Amino acid sequence: MKKKNSAICQSCENRKRRVGFTLVEIMVVLFIGILMIGGSALAYTSFLETGKKRTTKQYITTLETAIQSYNMDVGRYPASLQDLIICPSDVSSGKWGGPYLKHLQAADPWQNEYRYNSPGQRIRAFDVWSSGPDGQDGTEDDIGNWAD
Repeated sequence: MKKKNSAICQSCENRKRRVGFTLVEIMVVLFIGILMIGGSALAYTSFLETGKKRTTKQYITTLETAIQSYNMDVGRYPASLQDLIICPSDVSSGKWGGPYLKHLQAADPWQNEYRYNSPGQRIRAFDVWSSGPDGQDGTEDDIGNWAD
């Protein structure tokens, strides 16, 4: 009889010792949580970057439309993007139908200046572009009116 009671008591003692989690179990749970948070952060960053690119493309389209309107009114393309806001001194105010934009955004979402060339270096009469996330002109991530 004593053997039975001692076996029962021994299982009670094992249960008492095993109340909490082991260090390995806690580390596994923490590791899984960190992986989930890291994956979410990566997806969020990618989502933000896509939004910035889309916003830049839309603003370049707006600039393109304003430049085309300027060309139709004045008979030539503007010398700079500022000409879309303020009438240049070499253009009569009767020809200039601006301002062609309410305001000119000085920088793209990555805080780089929008670029403009007339005549264009690409296939168009003028180029309008952002140097993209890396801030370097002439790289693969440039966003301009030549891109689809």
